[in-house]
Amino acid sequence: MSTQGGGKGTIAKRLEADFGLRILGTGDMIRQHIREGTELGKKVQSIVQAGGLVPDDDVVDLVLATLNDQADGNYVLDGFPRTVPQAERLEEVVAPRAILNIDVPSETIVERLKDRLFHPGSGRIYNLQFTPPKVEGKDDVTGEPLVRRADDEPETVRARLAEYARSTAPIINYYGDRVVTFSGTETNKIYPEVQAYLKEVLGA
Repeated sequence: MSTQGGGKGTIAKRLEADFGLRILGTGDMIRQHIREGTELGKKVQSIVQAGGLVPDDDVVDLVLATLNDQADGNYVLDGFPRTVPQAERLEEVVAPRAILNIDVPSETIVERLKDRLFHPGSGRIYNLQFTPPKVEGKDDVTGEPLVRRADDEPETVRARLAEYARSTAPIINYYGDRVVTFSGTETNKIYPEVQAYLKEVLGA
């Protein structure tokens, strides 16, 4: 768990490489639906652009359908659950082996997202300070233009942080002492702690 820009996506990708975990990112799933103009994509596009949270029923249906295709192996749910009702629905299907909370100060996130760019076709993310593209404004793989997400604008980020406090933070209370929190301002310093913890959990 983490707010937008808290580093959970970056950490998830490193876990994928280090532990062979499959990453199931709800944000990527939703953005794909928006790009493809599906019924769900059209329904949630304005909500996402305004910095709101997609309705529980839509997110849960999307995730549970994906989990049905993941019959074996370990995976990371990136961006799910974000509300207590989502967590309750998830528990009906599978009990998480580890629940991680990445705690990053709000202003650090606002500053971080001001410098974020992404490649619409693949979802690859760059940061002008930490992971800049090799060629300014161009995707490393395709050479296609990089863009800023509308929901990375400071005012939208602050709206999402407020929404997170109202809707997502209560999940920490729901899971109680099953949650392990990692705090900091730099993902590169947080990740080794996450890595060490999961080695114990997974017996890796």
